[in-house]
Amino acid sequence: MSQRTALILFIAVVVGIGVGVLTFFAEKSYPKAVLAGVVAAAACTVGLHSLID
Repeated sequence: MSQRTALILFIAVVVGIGVGVLTFFAEKSYPKAVLAGVVAAAACTVGLHSLID
């Protein structure tokens, strides 16, 4: 795994966890928090892949 890939995945995981935690605090729902975190991590991965080139 290259350093670029590791950096993108690390940032995506951190963003996903952050969004999930904030969503849980706002909604008090585990499924919504997990779904928001996964979607945010996926979107962050795609965005960083195109940004860090």
